Amino acid sequence: MAKIIMIQGTMSCAGKSLLTAGLCRIMKRDGYRVAPFKSQNMALNSFVTEEGLEMGRAQVMQAEAAGIAPLVCMNPILLKPTDHTGSQVIVNGQVLGNMSAREYFSYKRRLIPDIKRAFRKLEELADIIVIEGAGSPAEVNLREHDIVNMGLAELVDAPVLLAGDIDRGGVFAQLLGTLMLLTETERKRVKGLIINKFRGDRSLLDSGIEILEEKGGIPVAGVVPYMDIRLEDEDSLTEHFGKKEKGTIDLAVVRYPRISNFTDFNVFEQIPEVSVRYVASVEELGSPDMIFLPGSKNTMSDLDWMRRNGLEAAVKKMAEKIPVCGICGGYQMLGEKISDPEGMENGGTMKGMGLLPVITVLKCEKVRRQIHGTVNQTEGFFSVLSGLEFDGYEIHTGDSAGNTSHTGECRKNGQAPQECRKSGQAPHSSGVSDAEAAFVTGKNKNVCGTYIHGIFDRAAIAAALAAALAEKKGLSIGNKSCMDYKEFKEKQYDKLADILSKYLNMEEIYGILRKSHIK
Repeated sequence: MAKIIMIQGTMSCAGKSLLTAGLCRIMKRDGYRVAPFKSQNMALNSFVTEEGLEMGRAQVMQAEAAGIAPLVCMNPILLKPTDHTGSQVIVNGQVLGNMSAREYFSYKRRLIPDIKRAFRKLEELADIIVIEGAGSPAEVNLREHDIVNMGLAELVDAPVLLAGDIDRGGVFAQLLGTLMLLTETERKRVKGLIINKFRGDRSLLDSGIEILEEKGGIPVAGVVPYMDIRLEDEDSLTEHFGKKEKGTIDLAVVRYPRISNFTDFNVFEQIPEVSVRYVASVEELGSPDMIFLPGSKNTMSDLDWMRRNGLEAAVKKMAEKIPVCGICGGYQMLGEKISDPEGMENGGTMKGMGLLPVITVLKCEKVRRQIHGTVNQTEGFFSVLSGLEFDGYEIHTGDSAGNTSHTGECRKNGQAPQECRKSGQAPHSSGVSDAEAAFVTGKNKNVCGTYIHGIFDRAAIAAALAAALAEKKGLSIGNKSCMDYKEFKEKQYDKLADILSKYLNMEEIYGILRKSHIK
């Protein structure tokens, strides 16, 4: 059986995802087959595997750190919030349905067999499994139906490392308060404490750590400094949304209430001359060099939000002078009309922004597939991407069609691009599809749309776009300042592992692993 260790936190954003990823990379470098696991993730940032199954991006990031392909068994349950009280429930990579919080709370223990099967499958592939918890294990009102923190630890017999966030203050109260609210059986599972995101002189913590270990009865396994690690965020509830200041090249991403897959723009944040700002008002929008409309979990509601706060009018006006690109839900918004005959979102029909000659019909089937291809010759601003290869994935409900100009190559059975874009077909849930149209443009060559997430991750595409925006301003930044995003992330994983190896007591953690079956 695989050895197991679990990272839990005193709160959301305590750093569980990065600690899990870092342990995965350390153990991979030490020669172990290691895999991440999170039984239930709540996030709007999702990914499609080679099999066409949907999972949370946090576990994809951790799998990359472990040096293995992401598998849906690493995240058997994904909750994608649809509003403040409900979520789309995805089990084993496929949509189960929409549920209110109360409905899901009553239902979720039925998913324990799915969690067990996913975990056992992962055990067959790994020497070590690093599990990530969710939120806090001390939510006493949720204990009875817990399947992601101590309930999961009990289910798979996992020892726990408990992490607290000192950057927010009160870390000793966080850790001791959490331990106090655990049952005696649960406390026995906690084998080490981690103080995370520390800034300052480590020696000033010594007396506090002595008191913490005395009162908690559990050793501190490490004090981890605040790290400048640029990897994908834990989930869509994160407080981090890119740089706030404007760079030489200023990219503005509209941050609507139900924004999803904002990781599409992380690649640009590692280009020194480029800033990525997330804006929620006309005042914040200012005068950027390019505007992105990202994905949305509710396209119609978010378009209505833009319409009411003036962002739609501002984007339409700016599109006459600067490039505008919509991805997935953002692409649908740019079209002429969105129709929802099956009530997938708001029902009915609403007018789009009219910047692309497409009409979208929302349907219950979800398209899920990976995409590889080449951008074809095109006109206007986006001609700089002609001939460049791209990788990405589609994950959307809806069929967008119309009198469009496609700027991407279609290689599926020799069909024309528009024939390939039959997104309302049954979901592509297996295999890797050949590329279809990468971008769709209209009469205004400043505006494009795409269903492909991750399309900018290739260094050549991101660099070409940044260089073209610089040239438009009479500047030159060249292509040398952008590396392939995959290569960039690999360097970040190694940096993360180097830091954690220095500040975590890995000898103690490996000792916990050796004794991991504690029943």
